[in-house]
Amino acid sequence: MGSTPLSAGTDASLLSALDVESTYRTVNGVRLHVVAAGDEDDPLVVLLHGFPEFWYGWRTQIEPLVEAGFRVLVPDQRGYNLSEKPGSVRAYQQRTVARDVVELVDTEGHESAHVVGHDWGGAVAWDLGLRSPDVVDRLAIVNAPHPAAYREQLRSNPEQLRRSWYAMAFQLPVLPEFACRVADFAVLERALRETSAPGTFPDEVLAHYRRAWGQDGALTGMLNWYRAAARYPPRPLRERVTAPTLVVWGEDDTALVPELAVEGHRYCDDGRLELLPQTSHWVQHERPERLTELLVAHLDETN
Repeated sequence: MGSTPLSAGTDASLLSALDVESTYRTVNGVRLHVVAAGDEDDPLVVLLHGFPEFWYGWRTQIEPLVEAGFRVLVPDQRGYNLSEKPGSVRAYQQRTVARDVVELVDTEGHESAHVVGHDWGGAVAWDLGLRSPDVVDRLAIVNAPHPAAYREQLRSNPEQLRRSWYAMAFQLPVLPEFACRVADFAVLERALRETSAPGTFPDEVLAHYRRAWGQDGALTGMLNWYRAAARYPPRPLRERVTAPTLVVWGEDDTALVPELAVEGHRYCDDGRLELLPQTSHWVQHERPERLTELLVAHLDETN
């Protein structure tokens, strides 16, 4: 596995104090930028980000996981930051983006890995647990709904339907990209700052996010995840997850009702639910030490 020189800004050089590297991996027909750390012989952990983040959203978890004895891969998912950005909406179907992770694990010479996902990354993690259970050793989900639980809440809970308005707005062509880009990505900045605790996303962090959002084709790639979910709803063959699963949920999530955490946990044969009060959707930013503690304990199979 070799490094590929990248322009400074949104690659692993953001973590110059840590022993991490930026690589590119060609998987499932796309080229993904992947930040890697840790001994290649150690158990593998894949960390999956959501919208509107990129690999950098997991920065505080990388070093502690390596110190705990894990090999860590953190990809920019397709459509984001330095990864390839296919032009069609179809290219962002759930089963397709999940296949990216299956093949990413294979690039390490592993048949399976621990998979951790937040937001859309959590949706991918759920899908892997349902569609490709042999690839998942242990699963950890952070504020991302199990697909069956989400469908039920949309049908039965008007509050969840109300909270999902933005996903419907993203179905429009062109206009969402224009709105997100206006005033130096002010809409995306508000999406982070106004839904999190004060100080969670300081100016220097948002500067990195703006560079990621400004990559050619990134806004359309990011939004196409929502468009694909509406046009090509995921249909895994099963609803129950067999892998040992940790569900961590910030109870003050403004986009997802807390019932989703409880209901999602019930679809797990071997599950643990950890509710975090006074914590927003952005758990890995607001409660990084607590989340890392939970992840290390869960992923250590000797516990």
